[in-house]
Amino acid sequence: MSAAVSPLAPKSYPEMPAVRGVRMATAAAGIKYKNRTDVLLMVFDEPASVAGVFTKSKCPSAPVDFCRANLAQGVARAVVVNSGNANAFTGVKGRAATELTGKSAAEAVGCAANEVFLASTGVIGEPLDATKFAGVLGQMNTDAKGDFWQEAAKAIMTTDTYPKVATRTAEIGGVTVTINGIAKGAGMIAPDMATMLSFVVTDADIAPTALQALLAAGVGPTFNSVTVDSDTSTSDTLMLFATGAARADGQVRIETAEDSRLGSFREALNDVLKDLALQVVRDGEGARKMVEITVTGAENDAAAKKIALSIANSPLVKTAVAGEDANWGRVVMAVGKSGEMADRDRLAIWFGHVRVAVNGERDADYSEAEATAVMKNQDIPVKVDIGLGNGTATVWTCDLTKEYVEINGDYRS
Repeated sequence: MSAAVSPLAPKSYPEMPAVRGVRMATAAAGIKYKNRTDVLLMVFDEPASVAGVFTKSKCPSAPVDFCRANLAQGVARAVVVNSGNANAFTGVKGRAATELTGKSAAEAVGCAANEVFLASTGVIGEPLDATKFAGVLGQMNTDAKGDFWQEAAKAIMTTDTYPKVATRTAEIGGVTVTINGIAKGAGMIAPDMATMLSFVVTDADIAPTALQALLAAGVGPTFNSVTVDSDTSTSDTLMLFATGAARADGQVRIETAEDSRLGSFREALNDVLKDLALQVVRDGEGARKMVEITVTGAENDAAAKKIALSIANSPLVKTAVAGEDANWGRVVMAVGKSGEMADRDRLAIWFGHVRVAVNGERDADYSEAEATAVMKNQDIPVKVDIGLGNGTATVWTCDLTKEYVEINGDYRS
């Protein structure tokens, strides 16, 4: 864990209410870190609906394979998450480790192994000693309690400098439901989910197919619109669980994502996802500044997003931000290399409220002092208008500092 908390960290954390139907416990199994919790167990005493989205990496971790296989059933009773070792690129040993962990969790909780979900984060390529879990899961199940969200968020941190939590309430057919989420992530963060684990739980009663559709739609403008360093992890896992406890208040089960009663829930879920995704960017390794990049006037929305990501992932753009240099030439470069339609002579660029370029050249009223003042802020909005169509997209990134190189230069040692 990094020594100093990111300057972009939230100034305060929300009070996280318990969500009916889920209990949690953490333990220190000594997987990599000394004297800190590194395992999280979530238990659903009644079967919960489950949905998940995972990395698009062609080299996924063993836990991602394990989750994908179990997701087809749509039922969850337990989740085991560890930090310090990703159990990725670990071959036959990796599969054996997931099987042993799944079996240990199933025995501890009293469920089938295909009702268990696993996630691991940390170093790639090191075999994971799953016997370390077997010894702690039984006691964790005994100790697990509902009011434990902050501790749960801490147990899954790797290079994160602060735990990431979010909570919202919504209503379904007049019944109030709660949505809580935790996430981890600081580096190897790029769209198509990031190095990133996130677990979101609601007490709503929603069928797995509806839950999956809600999650798949919600991830686009949130977790798939953030990037720290353009690297897509092997281990990205975002899971959503619905315990169904709101049945007790008379909530009617939701069977499809098209149900008109889901309006408030969809909005609250997307809010939680965006909140967590932005906290991940604000904890980007070594980050000192947050950059919101909005592209308008592209050929279509997909083109706008590709251009925005080209800007967000440019090391030259990100180092200019770190150096507080209003170097809009680097933005022009990133637009031009994106592979999407652009017209140099229609391009306009803003840093904050300052239009720095228009119609393919520097703005006649450009003020270096005003642009530099914007770059000194912690939060920097960049807007680029392509001038061709109606496509728009917003993505978020952070600056690229010397600390990022230091953190990643000796990550394994």
